[in-house]
Amino acid sequence: MNRKGFVALLAGCALSAQVPVASPDAHYLTPATTPDGLRILPPPPAPGSPRGRADRKIFVTTRKLVGSPRWRVASADVDSEAFEHFACALGMKLTAQTAPALARLLDRAGTSGVVDPVKQFYRAPRPYIGTRAPICQARTAHLAGNGDYPSGHAAGGWMEALILAELVPDRATAILARGRAFGESRVICGAHSLSAVEAGWMAGAAATAALHGSPAFRADLEAARGEMADLRVRAPAPDAGVCRAENAALAKRVF
Repeated sequence: MNRKGFVALLAGCALSAQVPVASPDAHYLTPATTPDGLRILPPPPAPGSPRGRADRKIFVTTRKLVGSPRWRVASADVDSEAFEHFACALGMKLTAQTAPALARLLDRAGTSGVVDPVKQFYRAPRPYIGTRAPICQARTAHLAGNGDYPSGHAAGGWMEALILAELVPDRATAILARGRAFGESRVICGAHSLSAVEAGWMAGAAATAALHGSPAFRADLEAARGEMADLRVRAPAPDAGVCRAENAALAKRVF
C-alpha cells in the first residue's frame, strides 16, 4: 500500500467511528490539528545506504557502553517520567502532586498522533533485531513489533524539553541539552537507530508547534508558568550527588 492509500485508510477508519465528546483531560491535538508525520518526516534510510551503514556502525560501537555510567542513564531513561529525567536540568525536584498544572499540561500534550502513523507505515526493524547484542531494556514482543522509525521516546522527550524551556527560560540550555540526551539514550540503549531518534526530534518539534495553536494548551501553559514561578521558590533541589553523576555521564560524547 502506498502512502496516500495508507493515509486514506486511517482517515476512513476515523470517520466511520463515532467521535466521542472530548473530556477535560483529552489531548490538546485533534486529528484535524495533528501534523501529518508522513508528509513532514523523511523516509528512514534504506539498508545498505550510506546513512543506513552509519546507523549500523553507531549501534555496534555503542554496545561497548554496556555497564558504563552513560548506559545506566540510558537504562533509567527508558521508563522515567519527565519530572525525574529533567530534575537536574530544572534545578527542582517536582512531582505530579506538587506541580499539578505542569503535570496536566504534559499529560494532555503528546506526539503519538505524529509518530504512530509513520511507525505503522514504514515498520522499520529496530537495530537489535537479528542480533544477540545487548540492549538496556527487555526484548519484548511489543518492543520488537513497535517499529524503529521514528523514536516515540525521542519525540516525547523533545516536546517536553521545548515546553519546559519555555516555562523556565533561564534554564533553557540545560533543559534542551537534557532533552537531546534523552533521545540519545535510545541509541545508547540499542532500541533505536540514530536516524530514528533524529526523526523523533523533528516529530516532537512539529507537535509542539501545533500545540501552540490550541487555546486550551495556551491557557494551561500560562497556568503552569505561574505554578513554576511559585515552585522555584519552594520546591526542593534534586540530589546534588545524583546531578553530578548524571552531568558527568552526559558530558562525554559517545557517537
